[in-house]
Parts: sequence; C-alpha cells; structure tokens
Amino acid sequence: MNNFHRFAKVYLGLRAVHLASAQATDRWVQLTIAAYAQLRMASTLVDDLRRPWQSKPAPGTVLSPYRTRLGFRRLRAKIGSPTKPAKFSRPGPGRPKGSTNRPKSTCPPHRTSTKGERSHVE
Repeated sequence: MNNFHRFAKVYLGLRAVHLASAQATDRWVQLTIAAYAQLRMASTLVDDLRRPWQSKPAPGTVLSPYRTRLGFRRLRAKIGSPTKPAKFSRPGPGRPKGSTNRPKSTCPPHRTSTKGERSHVE
C-alpha cells in the first residue's frame, strides 16, 4: 500500500490537488484510483519502454505501474480507437450568394403580467 500511495502522489497528481470540499476531494481520489487501475490492466498490453539505466525485466514479468505509464501513450495506436476520425476544420460553404434573410416570425413575446399590473406592493 505504501508503494501505491507514493506512486499516486508523485505520478498521478494526488499531491498537487488542493480542493475546498470533501466531495471534490473524494472524486479526485476516485479518479486517481481509476487511473491506477487502468495502468494495472494495461501492463500486459504495453511495451517495455525503460530508461537506459533500468535493467531489463525477466520474461513473463508483469510491468510495474511506473513502466506501464512510460509506454501508455503508445497503447492507443496499438489497439486503435472506437471513435470516428476528426472532421475538417475548414468552415462550410455558408449561405448561397443572392439569398436574403427570412423575416422573423410575428409571435408576441412571452409576458407573465400585463403592463399596468405591478408585482410588488409598497
């Protein structure tokens, strides 16, 4: 448990948060635990991207959450995305040339009281 606490504080941002309410703090802790759970689940899918000074793990060893975090950004390219590709950022063709604005409807505005009626009494 001590390793999780240190990992969550240093790498998952649990130390950086300063929230005013207890409910917001509980939500932040839940997000941190969810991120840790994702790292643990992705440890078998991620390639080992170790630093030059780190030793090579034994074959069949599950990666630690720290090493999983190093290769986590490459995971999406490996497994794909269920979303559609992004749309073009170029604006559309707009209104055809020569067309005019349509007149507004003649619907009266919504009022709850008439003009002579006053809601507060002095």
